[in-house]
Amino acid sequence: MRILHTMLRVGDLERSLSFYLGVLGMKLLRRRDYPEGKFTLAFVGYGPESEQAALELTHNWETKAYEVGSGYGHVALEVEDAYAACAEIKRKGGVVTREAGPMKHGTTVIAFVQDPDGYKIELIQKKA
Repeated sequence: MRILHTMLRVGDLERSLSFYLGVLGMKLLRRRDYPEGKFTLAFVGYGPESEQAALELTHNWETKAYEVGSGYGHVALEVEDAYAACAEIKRKGGVVTREAGPMKHGTTVIAFVQDPDGYKIELIQKKA
């Protein structure tokens, strides 16, 4: 077994694609409109779905916003340099909610950014 994808409901698909593709550097893996159901699915990620997990961005055409909810935590991404990643994300207009630095009670360097719908994304610096 392996994880295939995580689904996030988004209020504005183009805004979300701009963030995930333009700010976080993911690729659009596939996209399909479902006119009968009035929704679009867009899968984004860093590599082929046959090799890596992806994010499924679900846009219900008649829903403009969602509440993140208290059960959701975050999506985690490994980065070479969390400090540089935060600087680049801010340069591209992204929101850093926790600057890069060692995690509490540990040494792993982490940071948090937020997507346009309020979902948190943790950046974890790759260990040397």
